[in-house]
Amino acid sequence: MPTASSKKILMVLTSHEDLGGTGQKTGFWVEEFAAPFYVFKDAGADITLASPKGGQPLIDPKSADPSAATEATRRFDGDPDAQKQLANTVKLSDVDASAYDAVFYPGGHGPLWDLTNDTVSIGLIETFYTSGRPVGAVCHAPAVLLKAKTTDGEPLVKGRKVAGFTNSEEDAVGLTDVVPFLLEDALQEKGGAYEKGPDWGSFAVTDGLLFTGQNPASSEAVAHNMLARLG
Repeated sequence: MPTASSKKILMVLTSHEDLGGTGQKTGFWVEEFAAPFYVFKDAGADITLASPKGGQPLIDPKSADPSAATEATRRFDGDPDAQKQLANTVKLSDVDASAYDAVFYPGGHGPLWDLTNDTVSIGLIETFYTSGRPVGAVCHAPAVLLKAKTTDGEPLVKGRKVAGFTNSEEDAVGLTDVVPFLLEDALQEKGGAYEKGPDWGSFAVTDGLLFTGQNPASSEAVAHNMLARLG
């Protein structure tokens, strides 16, 4: 079995910045990037960061608040190399999918607007999945799976166990009427076998090549599950 140190992992971040019509900013949730990033990095994996627009994606300001800090986010705050890598994400359309062993999508509300509908991202997911390589997503990022299809034209999530941000968690953050759709409902509408645990607790689900997690607290578990699959 190859070791994790020989693995190349692509992490795809949102480029979307506006939180609906609220006038507030969104982006990606820094914990959901930092925790998996260091899980992969500490296992010796080679990580490439990409986003639809390339360059610096926006960290959701709420996730950068000291009250939301975790061990992983504090490590990132003190890691100039990781910050430089994040500031220079590769443009998604320039990514060669064949160069990577797995793809992982951090959440935050941003992906609901851009990556869900991004044809490059959808094609990337379908390529990874049909070629037998793991696809991971956490919190709001399982939205990126909604328009992906299997080779027979069925929704990728149909009949497969998936997790993602719950309706009750969305209600708790007061954004039920702001987001373009509720992820829990959307995954079920596509035929996904949606599963969830208690709000805000770590809950990660694996079904074959799909690795999903419910919320920020689940991001590390999803990354560990993917690493286990990669050997």
